[in-house]
Amino acid sequence: MYPGSLFYNSIRNRTFDSAIFFGPPGTGKTTLARIIAREMDGEFHEINASVTGTKELKELLDSARVRFFGLEKKTTYVYIDEFHRWNRLQQDSLLKALEEGVIRFIGSTTENPYFSVNNAVLSRVRNIYEFRRLSPEQLVTIVRRALEDREKGFGNLEIPYEENALELIGILAGGDARIALDTLGFIVDNLGKGQTITRDLVGEAMQRKSGFYDKKDDRYNLLSALQKSIRGSDPDAAIHYFARLIDGGADIQMIGRRLLVIASEDIGMAYPSAISIVTACVQAASMVGLPEAAINLSQAVILLASAPKSNSVMAAYQAASADLKTKKIDDIPSHLKDAHYQGAKKMGYGAEYKYPHDFGGYVDQQYLPDNLEAQKVKYYRPTENGSEASFKKFLESLENSYDRDKKG
Repeated sequence: MYPGSLFYNSIRNRTFDSAIFFGPPGTGKTTLARIIAREMDGEFHEINASVTGTKELKELLDSARVRFFGLEKKTTYVYIDEFHRWNRLQQDSLLKALEEGVIRFIGSTTENPYFSVNNAVLSRVRNIYEFRRLSPEQLVTIVRRALEDREKGFGNLEIPYEENALELIGILAGGDARIALDTLGFIVDNLGKGQTITRDLVGEAMQRKSGFYDKKDDRYNLLSALQKSIRGSDPDAAIHYFARLIDGGADIQMIGRRLLVIASEDIGMAYPSAISIVTACVQAASMVGLPEAAINLSQAVILLASAPKSNSVMAAYQAASADLKTKKIDDIPSHLKDAHYQGAKKMGYGAEYKYPHDFGGYVDQQYLPDNLEAQKVKYYRPTENGSEASFKKFLESLENSYDRDKKG
């Protein structure tokens, strides 16, 4: 949300309609809902679906109906936290009030609303807004503001702090502002007189080792060792470095990103399913959260370390990219150019293109630009490892049939 955006203006103009806020805990869903309610200057009710039943909701809606159709003629704003916890019947009880305009509704959920919220409710909600985990830098800004704000924070206490201690809170909070602020509150409540907030105190408060983050290189050394152990097909070493990353406080995204790269860089076509399985493991880890997420990620680590290896995908891309930087490349062959617009045929685009499926799935024709075709450029060089051996065999059979056709 930024000044001038439709979202921002809808709040300022008091035209904000019903919405669903979707995202991980501690990303500001409840805070933003309260800000919106305050700006709307209307009756506001905040309830939690995990502790509020149909009876309480009916009473709230009856009261809102009296306010809307009575003398006040005002809409009631209702914020329902953890909306996904209500069953279908409870969710549907909002429908009539939404249709009549009796209430405007904001529901927040940590689960995908397209799976956890009834379609009838979704159809009556203008927008679904996704909230993402906050970056370490954003969390540091929030924590520093809490320390320095004299009106709503700890500013009047003038607590000394080390900048890198705030950075550690930002890293270890895992994108959750609630965890970051709760940690800060715990530290402040238990500081000795004149004591400074240090990295060691943050590590103690969050029950995590701070040594891993004393040198930023440490985490990258461990990630490097993890990748090289996987590349070397040593699952024992790979799981060792993975465990050290988790023990040191590395987050799911940091490890997950590296594993997804490894799946294509080091395994690639030797086991093409690796990228799908690793993606599923990383997504599962994000949904489960630590500490159990380590099990999902461990599966990905062991799978990658135990799979056949090939770097042919990366090598092919690097070779093609290098040619773009070092060679003058000829134009796209005319028969490959887009012919789906008026005038294309007059220019000869697509005129001689042979549709492979009309020839049984393969037909000999030029695809590379003229100069690269003349040089017989090869970027993808398949290995004999794992599944890639079958791709290599297939491509070689096409080349052989091409050679036979040329010889007649």
